[in-house]
Order: sequence, then C-alpha cells, then structure tokens
Amino acid sequence: MIRVAIAGAGGRMGQALVEAIAGASGLSLASALEVPGAMLVGRDAGERFGRKTGVVVGTDIESALSAADVLIDFTRPEGTLSHLAICAGHGVAAVVGTTGLSPEQRSQLRVFAHKVPIVFAPNMSVGVNVLLDLTQRTARLLGAAFDIEILEMHHKHKVDAPSGTALALGEAAALGANVKLDEQGVFERHGVTGERKPGSIGFATLRGGDVVGEHTVVFAGAGERIELTHRATSRQNFAGGALRAARFVAQKRSERAHGLFDMADVLGLR
Repeated sequence: MIRVAIAGAGGRMGQALVEAIAGASGLSLASALEVPGAMLVGRDAGERFGRKTGVVVGTDIESALSAADVLIDFTRPEGTLSHLAICAGHGVAAVVGTTGLSPEQRSQLRVFAHKVPIVFAPNMSVGVNVLLDLTQRTARLLGAAFDIEILEMHHKHKVDAPSGTALALGEAAALGANVKLDEQGVFERHGVTGERKPGSIGFATLRGGDVVGEHTVVFAGAGERIELTHRATSRQNFAGGALRAARFVAQKRSERAHGLFDMADVLGLR
C-alpha cells in the first residue's frame, strides 16, 4: 500500500485528490495538510464530499511526511519548495503540480531531485500530456510556414498567467519548431504592434467563471488552420493523472532511484 500525503488538501485540487484516493486501489491517504487558519484544519479531510477518511487535516509538514511514502503538492511555489526540502530530508518521493515557478525555483526543484524522485508537471491530465506530444510533432511537421498561437482559459480565481500548461505547450511548440520560447514567445499585445514577427509563438489568456481549464494550440497557415484543443470539465482527470504519477515515483523510491521526471515518463511517451 502506497501512503500518500496531500498538501493543500482544502483546495479544489486537494479535495479532488482526497476523493480520488478514497476510491483508488493500492493507495491510502496518510495525511492531509493545509496552512494554519484554513477552514478544513482540524476536520476530516473528506468532510466536504461527505466521506469520512479518518484523516484529520493538519498543519505540521514534518509529522505529515513521517507517515508518507509520497507527497502530492498542488500549492504555491514557496510552499512547495519548503515541502520538498523536507521530502528530501525524509526520503519521501513527490508529485508536484504547482504552477508559476520561476526559473530559479525550478532549479531548486532539480536540486531536491538529486535526493528523491520527483514528478513535476504543470498539468497531470493524461489528455493534456498527449496534447503536448502532438503539439511538438505538429510544429515539426508543419514548419515555419505556419504561425503558432496558444489560447488558454481558466476560472476567475487562478492567480498566474499564462497557465503552466500553456507555457508547457509553448515549450513543446518551440521544440518542434526548433526555436527558443524565451526568444520567440509573445505574451502581450496592445496598441500598434506591427506585423506578426515570423517564428513567434503568441499567447492569449482568458479568465472567468468556473472554467476548469481549456487550452488550444492554433497552427495558422495560408488558406488553412489546424487547431489542437483540450477541455477539462472536471478536476478528477488531473487527480487521476496525479495518482498515476504517485505510483510511478513510489516505484522509483522502492528502487532507491532519484531524479526529476514528468508525465511523459509516467505515461511512457518517450
């Protein structure tokens, strides 16, 4: 039985994970974490969806990880890195879906991966990770004759933009097109911008309502257009992917392996 700790258990994604684990075979909820003062602290982790788990939501990361084999973390960058430092000290594997990490924070994540296995992916959805693969291959096959634009929409409470998934799609497109996203990415258009720069990869961000997540990669050529779209209607698809990742890193941990992995590794796409 793989013992799982969940950070951010009171949030939307945390609750989807608690519910998914409650119905999963080979996995058990070992502990659930929230920040001090959060509404669910001191209450059963499954209370909101009407299922008793026997796990009370706490705030002590040290005690939470001492009972776990794997941490699943979908919180904020600063909190995630603090949790990973403790994972590295305790030999606990991790699955990280936190978005908005800076290049320096990603570098720190790689340092922790020298000690424990970590799966890091801005989107754990199986469908999205297939989309990433398709985006890279399509960009390579179509070549410079097609302009690339990435459109994403999320709920009004999302705090970072573009989404981590949109950025990952941009990286996949750039890799396929043999360009560098940090040189060709266009993240803002306003006023008289002039003609579109050849080879650029544009991003458009929409926020509103309760949209779980929608991403479209547009390849626009002369007289034709290809669009690759993924729409998430429930967070359970992200939770299902995260549990697959948890099983993957638990196996790596049992083999005493370490390293930084992504969902392509989990799904065998490479």
